[in-house]
Amino acid sequence: MATGYPQLVSVEPLAQDGEMCQYLPASAETSLMAALEKEKADDALPSETARDAASRRKPIRVINDPWGAFSAVAIDPLHNEVLMTDENKFRIVAYNRLENTPPKAKLSEPKRMIQGEDTEIEFQCSLYIDPSNGDIYAVNNDTLGKMAVFPYGAAGNAKPARYLETPMATFGVAVDEKTQELMLTVQDDAAVVTFKKNASGKDSPIRTLQGVHTLMADPHGITLDPKTDRIFVSNWGTVNVHKPPASGKWRGTLNRGIGRDNWPVGRNDAVPGSGKITSSSITVYPRDASWDVAPLQVIQGPHTQLNWPTALAIDPERGELYVANDPTDSVLVFKSDATGDATPIRVLKGPKTLIKNPTGVFTDLKNGELWVANFGNHTAAVYKLDASGDTPPLRVIRSGPIEAPAPMMGNPHTLTYDSKRDELLVAN
Repeated sequence: MATGYPQLVSVEPLAQDGEMCQYLPASAETSLMAALEKEKADDALPSETARDAASRRKPIRVINDPWGAFSAVAIDPLHNEVLMTDENKFRIVAYNRLENTPPKAKLSEPKRMIQGEDTEIEFQCSLYIDPSNGDIYAVNNDTLGKMAVFPYGAAGNAKPARYLETPMATFGVAVDEKTQELMLTVQDDAAVVTFKKNASGKDSPIRTLQGVHTLMADPHGITLDPKTDRIFVSNWGTVNVHKPPASGKWRGTLNRGIGRDNWPVGRNDAVPGSGKITSSSITVYPRDASWDVAPLQVIQGPHTQLNWPTALAIDPERGELYVANDPTDSVLVFKSDATGDATPIRVLKGPKTLIKNPTGVFTDLKNGELWVANFGNHTAAVYKLDASGDTPPLRVIRSGPIEAPAPMMGNPHTLTYDSKRDELLVAN
C-alpha cells in the first residue's frame, strides 16, 4: 500500500554459510537489475519478476504499537464529550466524558473517530474544542504544515471544514474567545504566531512573537489565562538564535515554502553556529506581545523539576498552572504568578496515578476535573483539580490492554544496529 513515505518492506538473514550478494562492477555486461530480473522467487507468479515477488514478501517481524497512543486531550462541554488525538493511528477519537474502561476490558471503543487520507491529520500534537459549537481544531506537527478544523459530529474519512497552513513544527494551540484569536507555538523557529480564529488557507498571522529576548527555546505547549490576559509557553531548551539583519528590519519567511514578507526572520536566517541549549522553562508574556519582547515571568531552575514540559493548562480562578512533565511521568502545578526557580505547589506522580510520559493536559473547570493524556501507556486519566502525590485517577479511558507495552515509536526517522548490545536504535 502506498503511504507517501519510505518503508522497510523486507528483511532476510544471511545464509548459514555466510553467502552474500555478488558484487557487480559498473562495467559488467549484466547489470544488477538484469541479474535480479533473471532470478525467480519461489512464490513468484508466472508473469512476475523476482523484484515484484520481493515486494510482496512479508517481513520477518515488525516492531510497532497496534494500539492508540493519546497525545492531546480536550473536553467538549457542550456535548459532554472528551476527545483525544492519537498520533499512532493518525486519528481523533471521541468518548463520553464519563467513560471509564473496566479493568478486565481490552479497551474502550470510541463513540466515533476521524481518520483517513482526506482528513489532513497525521501527527496531531494539540487539540482545541470550540466551547460554543464543538468545532475541533487539530494541529499537525512533524509532517503536515496544517491545522485542520472539523465540525462537531465529523467522523470517518471526513474532509476538514477548513484548514490553515501553519509553519512546520507547529505544536501547541490556545484560543482567546474574547478577541477571536488563535495562537500557535512553533518549535524550530522559537516563535508564537497569532491568527484570526477563523483564518484559513494561506492567511497570514496578525502577530508574531520571536527573538532572542523572548527566551523561547523549542516551545511546545501554550495556554492563555483570560483573567490576567497572559500567555504561558513551555520550552524544552534548544534554539537557533534568530537575529535581524544589519538594517534592523525583519526579512525572510518563518514558514518554509510559504512566502510571507510580513513574517519575521526564520530558521534559514539564523547565524551559523548560533544555536544554544538551555534548561527547560516556562515563559510568560502579555497576550498581545509581538516581535522580540522579554517575558514577564520565567519559571526555570532545578527546584522547578521542569524536564521537557509539554502541554500546559490553566485554572484562572485558583491561579494555578498545570504542566505535563513528559520524561518524569508527572504533572507539576505552579502558582500562575510563579517566577524564577520556583518549587511546584503540587506534584501528581507515582504508580497509582498511572501517569506515563504525559504529553496532554486539560483543566475541565465546569466539572472540576483534570485530564491527562499519557503517550506512554495508552491511557487518558482524570483526577480532581487539586489531586497531588500518588493519587489514583477517578476514571481511565484505555485504547489498549493494561499490560500492552508502548514502544512510543512516534515518527521514526532512522534505524541502526548495535552489534555489541544486539539492539536496534531508532531515532524518533
